[in-house]
Amino acid sequence: MNPAGDPNDDSAEPLVAWHAQRVRPENALVVGVENAAARDGFALDAAQRALLERLATLGADVDRGPLRRSSPRSLYIHGDAGRGKSWLADAFFAELPLAQKTRVHFHRFFDELHRSIHGHRSERDAVERAIDDITGNSRLLFFDELHVHDSGDARLLTRLLDHVFQRGLAVLATSNYAPDDLLPNPIWHHIFEPGIALIKTHMDVWNLAGPIDYRTVNREHGRGFAAGTWTLEPAGSGAPEQRAFAIAKGRSFTVTSLDGGELVASFDQLCSAATSTVEYLDWARCFSRWVITDIPSFGAVDAEAQQRFINLIDVLVDADIPVRFSSTVDLSGFLADASRRPDAFRMASRLLLLDSASRSSA
Repeated sequence: MNPAGDPNDDSAEPLVAWHAQRVRPENALVVGVENAAARDGFALDAAQRALLERLATLGADVDRGPLRRSSPRSLYIHGDAGRGKSWLADAFFAELPLAQKTRVHFHRFFDELHRSIHGHRSERDAVERAIDDITGNSRLLFFDELHVHDSGDARLLTRLLDHVFQRGLAVLATSNYAPDDLLPNPIWHHIFEPGIALIKTHMDVWNLAGPIDYRTVNREHGRGFAAGTWTLEPAGSGAPEQRAFAIAKGRSFTVTSLDGGELVASFDQLCSAATSTVEYLDWARCFSRWVITDIPSFGAVDAEAQQRFINLIDVLVDADIPVRFSSTVDLSGFLADASRRPDAFRMASRLLLLDSASRSSA
């Protein structure tokens, strides 16, 4: 071998070709993500740039998957809300020139998984078959907004992780929780300890830290969820009560109105009634505009209604649906009250996407 890389030495050509294959896709991906940030009107900070370099390495490793003797090292990204985890991971996923990739969101994943398990219910390996239905022939599984609060979900997620790692898939996950903090309820935490062990064994854990929640300085309110509003309205000051019926999974739910792709419903109708995330997902597919009325102070409702509202915000943000919220309290007061619940920080950060003028509306 010629260490100087003499261009007349034919033996150097395979090394040059290998080096080009290894470096250029990574550089192209980094440039592509940086250009996407510029189009969105910002530049990556130092911590985000360091994470992007690690994502580019993951992308190059996955893209060379068939040539590797071992599975690519997976990546688990966690950190406080609004630091850019999901934006970076989404941009990376979009720029990665790989067809065999799958993105799933926490709530949609479990909805799809339960549907598929039901479809395979007569088969002995129903769960594994259902996981294969979702992952298909993917070499990369991107699991966005991973959080575990339910013991049943914890068991299914553990089986998913075990299944995909045995198959040699790479996993990219974003979360507001460090692995050890998943399923934080001390009564149930032990159920997900096998899943946590799988994460630590097969995934590099990366904490995207930073002092700024970028959602609090957002100035773009022209589209999607960020185009929504939060207005202060005294109780009973809204439109006269109406009744309509929204159907999901064969069940009928009372709402205020359904008209021209818009769903209007009160907080009680959506969150105090026995409504699940499955219904929210169905309605997010059917209605491109939402109005949620009569939102009380967060602390004025029970823990189950609070959790439903948190889940509803997850679904609406993921679907990027503009929502007009009206409440008996202003947004700053609502968020101050919600801060008493430790797991409400993600919801709070997302509500800060709403037009800042709405926070002081009267």
